[in-house]
Amino acid sequence: MANLMTGKRGLVMGVANDHSIAWGIARALHTEGAGLAFSYQGEAFGKRVGPLAALLGSDLLIDVDVMDDASLDACFERLKEVWGSIDFVVHAIAFSDRNELTGRFINTSRENFQNSLSISCYSLIDVARRASELMPRGGTIITLTYQGSNRVTPFYNVMGVAKAALESAVRYLANDLGPDGVRVNAISPGPMKTLAGAAIGGARKTFKVTEANAPLRRNATLEAVGGTAVYLASDYGACTTGEIIVVDGGFHVLGMLRPENL
Repeated sequence: MANLMTGKRGLVMGVANDHSIAWGIARALHTEGAGLAFSYQGEAFGKRVGPLAALLGSDLLIDVDVMDDASLDACFERLKEVWGSIDFVVHAIAFSDRNELTGRFINTSRENFQNSLSISCYSLIDVARRASELMPRGGTIITLTYQGSNRVTPFYNVMGVAKAALESAVRYLANDLGPDGVRVNAISPGPMKTLAGAAIGGARKTFKVTEANAPLRRNATLEAVGGTAVYLASDYGACTTGEIIVVDGGFHVLGMLRPENL
């Protein structure tokens, strides 16, 4: 390892278990020397995240509700007290009522639409505003998206709209924060076997189809996504901002499935 992140410290938001994309990113950042803090929401997730954080030598865990301004304020105040400044934030937070990820998009309820957009998109803006104030020497903010943002994907429904908004927010935040040396990017993995991915109808079939048809004949791995995050957060990513970096085995370049799979 090249210790690309030695001397850098940051917050990872969104680890649910050891299959989480956020966990793969945290593990890669730790391997390269980064100091980590973790956020979680509620006691149940805290019990899951605590042992994982300990594996990476971190005891800085903060209970955060991204729908509560006071909770977010307290989180970044805590980071300021402990570290003074930070170098990166990984935002791996999204939500939709799983009952609305199985039927037709047209039946999306107003309540779930508002909650999905607020938690999955606006939370990035809220986090970026607070995080950037703790990045006096510049830094990196990374979020996660999915190709359902710009191509219709079975059962992704309102999350596709939320991710489209998220990707637009990445570009606007990159423009706002660029003069301060803060880079904002998104990673777009293909289907992965995560807790969040399992909530989407037909997830197992989607995973098999993309694996069988992607140019590399494989789906993204936690290691591959983690390595991409390391690039973005390290000095090698110094001139990359406002980007949506796809890590999906090349599936996104296809216009149609392989002939034998049609």
